[in-house]
Amino acid sequence: YWYQAPLRRHAPPGTNIGAAHPVAIGVGSGGMDKTMSKKVENDAAAYARSIAKSRGRSEEWVEKAVRKSESITAEEALKLNVIDFVASDIKGLLTVIDQKEVSLPGGKKKISTKDAVINDKKMGTREGILAVISDPNISYILLLIGLAGLYFELSTPGAILPGVIGGISLLLAFFGLSTLPVNYTGILLIVFGVILFIAEIKVMSHGMLTVGGIISLIMGSLLLFDTTEPALRISLQVLIPAVVVTSAFFIVVIWLAIKAQMRKHFSGAEAMINAEAEAVTDITGEGQVFFNGEYWKATSEKPIKKGAKVKILRIEGLTLSVEEIKKEQ
Repeated sequence: YWYQAPLRRHAPPGTNIGAAHPVAIGVGSGGMDKTMSKKVENDAAAYARSIAKSRGRSEEWVEKAVRKSESITAEEALKLNVIDFVASDIKGLLTVIDQKEVSLPGGKKKISTKDAVINDKKMGTREGILAVISDPNISYILLLIGLAGLYFELSTPGAILPGVIGGISLLLAFFGLSTLPVNYTGILLIVFGVILFIAEIKVMSHGMLTVGGIISLIMGSLLLFDTTEPALRISLQVLIPAVVVTSAFFIVVIWLAIKAQMRKHFSGAEAMINAEAEAVTDITGEGQVFFNGEYWKATSEKPIKKGAKVKILRIEGLTLSVEEIKKEQ
């Protein structure tokens, strides 16, 4: 419809125009009901005709483009009075429209483009970044990275970097998702999947919560965008590897966390038993050893020479009972 509005219109050779029938975006796979669809079609056709009439264009063809999705080539559009010129590039367009008249509210004016300077303005860094993160695939990946980063930070407090990366990724993901037709059920399913992964660490479900988390993650990913338009959905080439990598990440972290919880912890004197120390004096009955940055009084049933490696057998007050570690051991 915006193409009907200009006072002068052109099209490059080899292009086409038309197929303007309204389509539903963001209303689910069922689309609009028949009554609403007809209402939208009639309104769009009337709007297109009104613009074409105000510009002296072909009202008949515009209505066909809306109601029947009719499409025509640039050359056909020129013959049907849909466009004014066919030009292959900007320079050619400026040449053909030079000194052409247009009707303005203040009267007719001539367009002067003979000495016009063409300035190509490229997308800036900010616009480029916003365009990238508004891609549904990028927004989805950022969402997964953000959730994974925060999950790692919560399961391993003090790591800091994963939490920072996760927070930034989530903020960027939320911006990208705000420009897309998001199904919030999909987001909730993805978040619920992460919650199930976290619960697996706290509750021994023998993998049931992990399986539930993976299923929730897959379903949430499939339902994340509420549209039938392929360009606004997650590509399967992105979705499948992303789900596999994310699930593998959570499984590895869960395994490490459970392994750490099951490991027997030793502290104090118990942690010193069977530990290795070094004799700093000859030990003939009694002597001295160096262990963990400290000097200890030591006893041994057999003589031990200075510099030998010894194993701590037991602790008696502030005295260590040790034996020499033989090379063959």
